[in-house]
Amino acid sequence: MTGAILVVRPSSLGDVVHALALVADAKRARPELAIDWVAEEAFVDLPRMCPDVRRVIPLALRRWRHAALERATWREAAAFRAALRNERYDAILDLQEQVKGGVVARMARGVRHGFDRASIREPLAALFDDVHHAVGRGLHFATRCRRLAARALGYEAEGPPRWRFAPPPAGAGAPAAPYVVAVHATSRAGKLWPEERWRTLLHGFAGDGLAVVLPWGADDERLRSERLAQAAGTAVVPPRMALAPLAALLAGARLCVGVDTGLVHLAAALGTPTVALFTSTDPAGAGVAIAGPHARDLGGNGLVPLLDDVRRVAATLVQGAGAAAA
Repeated sequence: MTGAILVVRPSSLGDVVHALALVADAKRARPELAIDWVAEEAFVDLPRMCPDVRRVIPLALRRWRHAALERATWREAAAFRAALRNERYDAILDLQEQVKGGVVARMARGVRHGFDRASIREPLAALFDDVHHAVGRGLHFATRCRRLAARALGYEAEGPPRWRFAPPPAGAGAPAAPYVVAVHATSRAGKLWPEERWRTLLHGFAGDGLAVVLPWGADDERLRSERLAQAAGTAVVPPRMALAPLAALLAGARLCVGVDTGLVHLAAALGTPTVALFTSTDPAGAGVAIAGPHARDLGGNGLVPLLDDVRRVAATLVQGAGAAAA
């Protein structure tokens, strides 16, 4: 096959990370293939950091919803539709699993491939696709995306997932000394790990001579970062960072420890030693361990990771990273 494909997976951050695993498969099977990607404007830097993605088409649906009657919104939506229809695609991979993804895929020109009604999160969304693929819902999302792409494009998705990112150089937010990125924040309160455990963990990192960086994205998260920073004398609470510099920060870390959220999945995909803390979700469907032995999942749905387990696994990964860097 020559030509181009379009991938529709606008959000969320962690799911976009997982879906991007299909790019390496597709390019290995079809080196000449051009790959375009539809991403929510907050996440466009992610596929843009993938050298094998030709073009990223920004979608501002979240912002448009709050200004649906404004003329500027209609102009932007028309420009978005024109960008989608700029060429005819050999295949359109609808991976959003929601009606909004189906609507976007329907705007583009080409044969639309998606999950079948038994596999998709919103069965109604399957009506927007032309070809349906049965992919088990219990599989990890990266595996599901890779299998759908392989079936749509006619190759086998073999081996573990691979990602190829080229983040920018680390900026001023990265300490000069070896550091740990602690991702304590998430949009769902049920995914949080207890603050007292964070304080003890971070204090231990400081005692081991590791700086700690505590990124944040909202005011309540900044306040929590500042509270946790008091537990580690070498802690850094950087200014709010955009996605690209955050990726650079994660790529340069000796370790990332965090809850089940997009930045933690990105750290694992970047190859950074990563410990993911699950408290209310199942790592089988979205864990980081799929990325390789440098990434570990702890806890699960209703199983809050114990502090001692986190410290033990983190120490093992840090030692391994230090040996590799030596």
